[in-house]
Amino acid sequence: MKYDRWDIAGYDRMEAARLFRSGINPLISVVLASRHILNAPEIHELLEDKAATGTDPFTLRDMDAAVHRIERAIEAEEHVAVYGDYDVDGITATCLLSEYLTAKGLPCETYIPNRLEEGYGVRKAGIDTLRSLGVTLIITVDCGITAVEEVEYARTLGIDVVITDHHECGPVLPNAAAVVDPKRKDNLSTDTGLAGVGVAFRLVCALEGADQESRLLREYGDLVALGTLADVMPVLGDNRTLIRRGLEAARSGSRPGIRQLCEAAGVEPEKLSVMSVGFALAPRLNAAGRLGKTDGAFTLLKTRDEALAAELAEEMCRLNRQRQQLEQDMLNQCLALLEADPPAGKPIVLAGDGWHQGVGGIVASRLCEKFALPVIMICLQDGIGRGSCRSVEGFGLHAALSRCSDLLVTFGGHEMAAGLTIEAENVPALRKRLGELFLDSPAAGAETALKVDAELPKAEILTVENVDALSALDPYGNGNPAPLFCITGGEIRSFTAMGNGKHTRFTLQKGGVNLECVFFSHSPAELGVELGRKADIVFAPQINEFRGRRTVQLLLSDIRTD
Repeated sequence: MKYDRWDIAGYDRMEAARLFRSGINPLISVVLASRHILNAPEIHELLEDKAATGTDPFTLRDMDAAVHRIERAIEAEEHVAVYGDYDVDGITATCLLSEYLTAKGLPCETYIPNRLEEGYGVRKAGIDTLRSLGVTLIITVDCGITAVEEVEYARTLGIDVVITDHHECGPVLPNAAAVVDPKRKDNLSTDTGLAGVGVAFRLVCALEGADQESRLLREYGDLVALGTLADVMPVLGDNRTLIRRGLEAARSGSRPGIRQLCEAAGVEPEKLSVMSVGFALAPRLNAAGRLGKTDGAFTLLKTRDEALAAELAEEMCRLNRQRQQLEQDMLNQCLALLEADPPAGKPIVLAGDGWHQGVGGIVASRLCEKFALPVIMICLQDGIGRGSCRSVEGFGLHAALSRCSDLLVTFGGHEMAAGLTIEAENVPALRKRLGELFLDSPAAGAETALKVDAELPKAEILTVENVDALSALDPYGNGNPAPLFCITGGEIRSFTAMGNGKHTRFTLQKGGVNLECVFFSHSPAELGVELGRKADIVFAPQINEFRGRRTVQLLLSDIRTD
């Protein structure tokens, strides 16, 4: 087993039967009953395919002030700038807002800091650059919520700042012309799960009028979906509609950069999905930012030149291959360090000279998954470390780093992912304090658990029709995971290794039904797969299409054999 235990939620069969009698597909009824989504409004909200969210953008605090300041700039034809971030969320938000402002006739600069040279967030050097270009208004996207000193600096230069962000707020908000952030405690809106690009989209809706949301989703929805999914925001509430409509816009192929990136990554543009964004497009765009080549990713999304888009898409693929090699080299070094000095159930805090800070976050994620512990990867240079942090459920990073703020130069982020800057001499103290905080948290000593929606007593329910119907629950993602089911007591009837022995395909028979199963990144020997052996499996059902034939295939998450 990959996991210490399976947490099988189970379901009330009477409730599932009631939902089925109401006309809901039987497999969907099981999922709804398992997740306690039982009343009509909740079911309607989940299954309804809305054209727009219908949310009033002015429920976000300071949205009225932001609109007022930007409308003044439009009327006066001021020279404005959009100041973004180097990840996919920041790049898409910068592209969206700059496209909109340019369409309004504003002279518009864009500024995305170089990750390797400048680091995250609004910096005085960036403000100086924009001042030299004659900018009088800076609008931030996906950053700025902690830029208290930088906003004051801009004010001394006669530059107004409108902040749009979605990260956790600090104890003091910047003294900006407007501060729009769904994490503000004084918001009327309860939709705190917007990505940075989602907040930028809300700003555009406020400027155009809420009744224009459907039209704006057709124009900018592809960027909203891409940034929201890449930032792993909750696929709940408004985000579900933004992602659904956004993926539709992306599949239309109207943006050359997305279409060319799909083709370069081996994805059929018209079949673009949550999974293909997460595993194919987002890593390639993020690779550009990680390696200090954000301009290429930004230009790719913004250009209308097919030839340039094709060229830049190939460049994103090349950068991604380079990123993968850097990541593997750093991961191997970290595993060697941890083999010599095991983490012993405490947060992993590793620091190294010469490590490439652009891939630190990915390595932190890999180690976090492997050891089920919080991980802080710190890349040192000239006595200063820039850290990428990833956490586990039950240990909030932002709160923990707040209690270590005296040891840090800067920090920011979310509960599960964050970044920090630290002087090298303070790394041991940070490791010690985080260890103490972790031992007092609910995450300490917790077993790794796989959350399963329900055990299916009969395999007959896994028909092509029923598995197809699960698409009504899509888009999946953070907060709305793809349904996971469990079947116990099956018998392995055949098996084969795939991909040079790295993966396993086998047939499991349960109640006279043969189930085709695939387990990636695990060989038959690792899984204990043998002919005639009994096995329990946890899986996500999917449809496999081959030569015009559609069959049910089970994508396994875990297995236990007798």
